[in-house]
Amino acid sequence: MGRASKQKGARFELEIAHYFKDHGYPDACRTAQHCGKTGDAGDVEGVPHLHIECKHVEKLNLYNAYHQSVRDNSAKNTDDIPVVIHKKNRETTLVSMSLEDFLKIFSSYNKKEED
Repeated sequence: MGRASKQKGARFELEIAHYFKDHGYPDACRTAQHCGKTGDAGDVEGVPHLHIECKHVEKLNLYNAYHQSVRDNSAKNTDDIPVVIHKKNRETTLVSMSLEDFLKIFSSYNKKEED
């Protein structure tokens, strides 16, 4: 992976951390920048219940990225939901997760709407 590619990824991780901060998660931070962590930490921390991997690439093997998030999250031994936040140049940022985890989140949202 080239230097420009690493810088692009770092900028995207920071962008995602700022996005979460701007939307009510003040502890969100880019892991490598904030703590010097690597390995199973995820790319953005401080968002409760999510293990976040960020990918800003034109050709993404989504399943590999998702499996990385699952594997790293399992190493932490938590119940966090593994997600991949990904983007191509000049495209909308997307979030990918398992259908089972999506249903957990969606059901929780619907439960709040009913109350």
